[in-house]
Amino acid sequence: MKNRLKVLRAERDWSQAELAGQLDVSRQAVNAIETGKHDPSLPLAFRIARLFQMPIEEIFDDGHD
Repeated sequence: MKNRLKVLRAERDWSQAELAGQLDVSRQAVNAIETGKHDPSLPLAFRIARLFQMPIEEIFDDGHD
């Protein structure tokens, strides 16, 4: 699944470790999501959306219209 997590994180000048700390996940988990190797669980996707104050659909793209 494509996502804008890396861009959103960079806009806030957060490291992967800083974002991971705010989401209560490992830095490796953040890296895996950013690179598309792993899709976040639904609860984690909601936490990410709340943190960035954006709808989930604006952060994650499943490739379907």
